[in-house]
Amino acid sequence: MNRSTRTNDRSARTRNGGAATGKNGKRFGSSSSSRSGGPVRSQGHSRRPAPQGEFALPKTITPALPAAESFADLAMPSELLATLGSQGVTAPFPIQAATLPNSLAGRDVLGRGRTGSGKTLAFGLALLARTAGQRAEARQPLGLILVPTRELAQQVTDALTPYARSVKLRLATVVGGMSISKQAGALRRGVEIVVATPGRLKDLIERGDCRLDQVLVTVLDEADQMADMGFMPQVTALLDQVRPDGQRMLFSATLDRNVDLLVRRYLSDPVVHSVDPSAGAVTTMEHHVLLVHGADKHEAVTEIAARDGRVIMFLDTKHAVDRLTTHLLNSGVRAASLHGGKSQPQRTRTLTQFKNGHVNVLVATNVAARGIHVDSLDLVVNVDPPTDHKDYLHRGGRTARAGESGSVVTLVTPNQRRAMTRLMTMAGIVPQTTQVRAGAEDLHRITGAQAPSGVPVVITAPVAERPKRGTTSRGRRRSASATRRAPARRSVSDAA
Repeated sequence: MNRSTRTNDRSARTRNGGAATGKNGKRFGSSSSSRSGGPVRSQGHSRRPAPQGEFALPKTITPALPAAESFADLAMPSELLATLGSQGVTAPFPIQAATLPNSLAGRDVLGRGRTGSGKTLAFGLALLARTAGQRAEARQPLGLILVPTRELAQQVTDALTPYARSVKLRLATVVGGMSISKQAGALRRGVEIVVATPGRLKDLIERGDCRLDQVLVTVLDEADQMADMGFMPQVTALLDQVRPDGQRMLFSATLDRNVDLLVRRYLSDPVVHSVDPSAGAVTTMEHHVLLVHGADKHEAVTEIAARDGRVIMFLDTKHAVDRLTTHLLNSGVRAASLHGGKSQPQRTRTLTQFKNGHVNVLVATNVAARGIHVDSLDLVVNVDPPTDHKDYLHRGGRTARAGESGSVVTLVTPNQRRAMTRLMTMAGIVPQTTQVRAGAEDLHRITGAQAPSGVPVVITAPVAERPKRGTTSRGRRRSASATRRAPARRSVSDAA
């Protein structure tokens, strides 16, 4: 296998202007191309532009096993099959049916499928089935899932937890923004599977809290984004530490030449399965380009946010996100912000409020473009048009998931039209283009826009219910010492 390394240069990306102007002349759209939640990209021109587009998929030498018609046909522990039934997962999605027979047999896998196509269970079930029955030593996990963002790490953990519990495997989530000492403690106690972002896992390894030399199964989820975010050196350093005879699986919604290095260097005779080409559009998703004038844009955005139902709105920078969120709250829209400047507990709380309906509008940077799954989310709005077709596809992938329908709307000012046309061509999408104004019927028809109430709202954090004071069987209060011990017992229970 080729072990040579290559420089991962990327051409600089620039944005056209046309940010929306709010009250008092403040703008809540951004003309900057930097993204919150990842390294800032250079504004100059790199010496060698990054290779773009599809790369030649590797040829499989050993024929792949045929696709499974049902989960019952797969060589998985009965506990996993029972949990699939209890979770209401009755039939495998195409990417699961195609890859699981091969991944369960220990083959390397290169899988591509659109967002919401079932990739997490495609690699997760194989990882859990092949690890079941083993017990990890302290600091030496047996399986590793690398993801680019904290939100995706948490979503993967949440999705796999009931299945891991059924086969008595321990999961640990290792991400930045959370207590590193707690994560180190979990690794010291021993976990079979680690779901991690590259930077935090690297930190724990350097502290001596984790070793990867016993990892037999390694998964890279959304590898193209890790390459785009500058994680490639960390990813390759981590992959060099896992067992050389182990299994590697690489899954993503888009595969381009940025991940060519990973495929050539780390996958051996992989089974290749592609549900969709990288530029494939989801048939249940509508794409709209709304042409607006800059002076009218902020009012149109406000009316879209005031619609009935939930919506994610994407902007380029965390400052633009905060400005728009404040404006929406003052206009009577229940909105919350999500970006890399928030602590992980804040980000987790915001996502929970959005998923349970306490918040109707999630205003976010690209940190929410992957790893966010919300049931029945039917609208995504690009307040700031993305600069990359992959960003467009992943932002839009928050809607129309698992066969549901949805719309992606991009607000485009006159000086952004040419760049947006190029982006849509690269994405393989022919959008419906409509000239709109705030208050217009077309804006309401496409997005459900309506006038906001104008009554300012405040989004409060949920108040935890205070435990009732315990009593003895005779009705007396517990002793002071027992009361002091109660929080400790409760925290242990919560941690479990």
